[in-house]
Amino acid sequence: MDTSPSALLRLFLPKVPFIVKIVLWHSLWLSPTSSKWDLRTELLVHIIRSLLDNPVPTPLAKQQRWSLKDPGIKGKMWISKVTLPQPDEDDIGRILVEAIDSLGDGKGIYTVPAIVPVEAEWTGYRANVHHDRPRLDLSESQHYERLMAEVSSPVTILYFHGGAHYLMDVASHRIPTSRLAHLTNGRTFSVRYRLAPQKPFPCALLDAFQAYLSLMFPPPGSFHEPVPAKHIVLAGDSAGGNIALALLQLILQINRLATWEHLRFHGRLLDLPIPVPAGLASTSAWADITRCMPSVVSNARWDYLPPPLTNDKISTFPHDEIWPTDPPRGDLYCDLSMLCHPLVSPLAAKSWMGSCPMWLGYGEEMLADEGKSVATLAAQQGVTVIWEQFEAMPHCFSMIFDQLKAGRRCFKDWADFCGMVAGNAAVEGAAEIKTKGTWFAAKTCQEMDVDVRSLAVCSQEEVAQKMRSTAEARMQGNEGEGKIMPKL
Repeated sequence: MDTSPSALLRLFLPKVPFIVKIVLWHSLWLSPTSSKWDLRTELLVHIIRSLLDNPVPTPLAKQQRWSLKDPGIKGKMWISKVTLPQPDEDDIGRILVEAIDSLGDGKGIYTVPAIVPVEAEWTGYRANVHHDRPRLDLSESQHYERLMAEVSSPVTILYFHGGAHYLMDVASHRIPTSRLAHLTNGRTFSVRYRLAPQKPFPCALLDAFQAYLSLMFPPPGSFHEPVPAKHIVLAGDSAGGNIALALLQLILQINRLATWEHLRFHGRLLDLPIPVPAGLASTSAWADITRCMPSVVSNARWDYLPPPLTNDKISTFPHDEIWPTDPPRGDLYCDLSMLCHPLVSPLAAKSWMGSCPMWLGYGEEMLADEGKSVATLAAQQGVTVIWEQFEAMPHCFSMIFDQLKAGRRCFKDWADFCGMVAGNAAVEGAAEIKTKGTWFAAKTCQEMDVDVRSLAVCSQEEVAQKMRSTAEARMQGNEGEGKIMPKL
């Protein structure tokens, strides 16, 4: 998408009648959402939806290039850019493959990824500066020192950005990650994982795994000291939430296998089991790559994600230099044979036993049902789960609609959880977290308790069947790869 002034004018000028109609319908209470949204929210959701549901989609490579533009660094954030070197040993790749194969049905097709250097950014809050203050001309190590000088909590948030696995970057998410750092008095470590479709599953998961181990066991030349797992929270939004859940499931599966006593990593022998992080905190996590759950249809009116499509012409992406792949793959993120794998779609995971506490935040969005199923299963298996759902709110609303009471409350609770599980209070034993579910009413945020153990709208058997049926339909060519995917 071209973001020049002239291009934006060409984009929005034809939408003026559309915007006028929205204002009129909302003001006359004719809109089906006017009782739940204010006018600003109604306008933003409809405009974002119209942009993401382009009837003539832009080729993927162009979409990706646009989303990777760096907005620059300024204002109330410290950023220190780093590159994690790949280990000389191949153990992390081998143990990943073993975990993938042990969780699969033997029929899944994937390519074993290379272990590569992983770029990332340390992010902290920069106090007492104007929001337009430019970044200081310092080395990256000096930026890290300045960042750490303002950190007063041990909380370290390992963050994975959203973007449907093929869009966005750590640079696009500096505002929310610096905000999380501010609210926790800690720091975030944002991973520039490899993007699909050029680098499909399990490339991003391997990068995430390498980043997690590198926090605890810093490679030579790292700026940071070893970070104990008890201070690390896995976090992400949307597709980043998918990676966070998949990484947690990978750690749990490696520990279940118990086939390795040690893991070689940068010349060290790491004892197994792998330490489990202090917590997982995700907003609007995308847990089901098959996109099969009922809320994909039933909650579409509250969301800006493109609604489900049956028209093959507009539910597929135009051909360009990165799509379709060679050989054709059928899904941007993985081979169609892997759609139901629990490290691709964590909704398919059969066990979360041994997991750290989870905080799962959702709107009344298209992805809500998959989050409910993950939360229910984990809670039933003894995992501490905090579930928060906000009436009539769309996907990732806390990062977009911070002018709303719901947006501010959700983001604050997200950060508060990170502090509770990984901060000083958690280490000292002062923070006790219990499973709790809350429904927040539209506009007022009036709270109503819900039972996390019975949130799921389908049984685990029904979920598995829905996923299999949808995956089979995709394999038979009855659905395009663009279902509910952004089409800029």
